[in-house]
Amino acid sequence: MTTDLDTLRGELLAAIDAATALDALEAVRVQALGKQGAITGLLKTLGKLTPEERQEQGPRIHSLREAVTEALATRKAAMEQAALDARLASETVDMTLPVDGVAPGSVHPVSQVMDELAEIFADLGFAVATGPEVEDDWHNFTALNIPETHPARAMHDTFYLAGEHEQPMVLRTHTSPVQIRTMTSQKPPIRIIAPGRVYRSDSDATHTPMFHQIEGLVIDKGITLGHLKWTLETFLKAFFERDDIVLRLRPSYFPFTEPSAEVDVGFTWKDGKRVIGGSGDAPGGGWMEVLGSGMVHRRVIEACGLDPNEWQGFAFGTGVDRLAMLKYGMDDLRPFFDGDLRWLKHYGFSALDVPTLSGGVGA
Repeated sequence: MTTDLDTLRGELLAAIDAATALDALEAVRVQALGKQGAITGLLKTLGKLTPEERQEQGPRIHSLREAVTEALATRKAAMEQAALDARLASETVDMTLPVDGVAPGSVHPVSQVMDELAEIFADLGFAVATGPEVEDDWHNFTALNIPETHPARAMHDTFYLAGEHEQPMVLRTHTSPVQIRTMTSQKPPIRIIAPGRVYRSDSDATHTPMFHQIEGLVIDKGITLGHLKWTLETFLKAFFERDDIVLRLRPSYFPFTEPSAEVDVGFTWKDGKRVIGGSGDAPGGGWMEVLGSGMVHRRVIEACGLDPNEWQGFAFGTGVDRLAMLKYGMDDLRPFFDGDLRWLKHYGFSALDVPTLSGGVGA
């Protein structure tokens, strides 16, 4: 038996080394390890041997199987690598050829608008700041002057995280906590925008449980409401690429700003669609809310360790998804997150549509 096993081992290993194609190698594998293979037949004989014979021959047969299996895998890997090397050597890519205009894939409208906003505010001297999407209660609510009894803390609006924590943890309901983290870690003057994902328990044609916000913050000396209005007007003119943008500021209430204002932009109807631009009081026109804003509340400034008598500021926030809907003519928010390739192909942007102020931030 020992001589026969050694002979079989030599024959199979030689056949493996001699195989020049994957189909030939597969034939050797079947010859050795298939249902009717030589090694398979030897394994079947173990049950007929005496315990002493099984103890002696069993390890030898298993050793043969392992050696053949390893040799097959090694030879197969070498042959596949050789085939790949030959293919790579024969194929070339001309990097000077123009980009295929019908290549699959596109930039999502939300990503495109995020880039447009970053480009606009960078030109105004704003830096981009980020923060965690899982926030503690202090950064998400308390430091922003949102009292314990405020409806925004209710379970039906906020996603609370289960588990034991030093304080309640939530999926952030706005990107305003980034403002708090910036004010507590940087010295004024501060000029930042904070784009990112936020979460609220809501879902319909204009609301989704996860959506995108961008908030802006300016902290400096002598900041007034006039600075806020000029900044928003400049931003909206650049974003919608129109000089006839007209704003209307309406008194409102936000816990973290005082005074607070909702910002409306004028529009007119054209072919049954709203077109941003012009005064909403003009015939056939109207007003549409696009932003929330206000002067940073004294209590928020104090909570961040700053003297509100020395430092003032303004803040504003808007939904990135909604801005995309207004600019690019979408009427339902839910397809933004459905992953429908037809929708993405229709509304998506080319990877080369990089927003620039000189070339126009839009496509």
